[in-house]
Amino acid sequence: MDFRTGFWSIYREALPILIIALGGGLFAGLVLEGILESVERFPGLLVMVPVFLATRGNVYGALGGRISSGLHQGLINPTFERNERLLNAVVASFINGIGISIVIGFISWAALNLLGRDSAPLAELVGIMLIAGVLTSFVMIGGLLILIFTGYKLGYDPDNLVGPIVTTLGDIFGMAFLFLSVAIIEVML
Repeated sequence: MDFRTGFWSIYREALPILIIALGGGLFAGLVLEGILESVERFPGLLVMVPVFLATRGNVYGALGGRISSGLHQGLINPTFERNERLLNAVVASFINGIGISIVIGFISWAALNLLGRDSAPLAELVGIMLIAGVLTSFVMIGGLLILIFTGYKLGYDPDNLVGPIVTTLGDIFGMAFLFLSVAIIEVML
């Protein structure tokens, strides 16, 4: 494959998903605007948002990379069958996604208190992150597997799909579940 053919192949595969990602980012921004009302009730909430969204990309981008490599090497089939490699990667990502969400709540609370800024109680910030982390973990893993497997079966290179898929799913569902977790914590109090 020459340079021009390779370039256009990547561009052709990536452009549609990047356009969808743009829409997902706009949706996430609209949800963020809806969360702004809760900032007074939960000081420190906005501190956690960028870190939470970034870690969705880090944790599930690594999962997507493992899946993509496994597909290229023939170690993973693009089907939902028992595969030890796939299962290990999914479980590790699930645990990492939830664990880092809890850590975000703790570190945000500690940083705000260290800097002398207002902060919601530790249990509230950790509760918000725990709920959002669990919900996004299920959706990110399921959505990533479905979209990468489907794209691979349709002839798309999964390496061109992983980044935009993770970013879009992370932004959309990360913000939606963050909003939902704030609502749940408000009801519980």
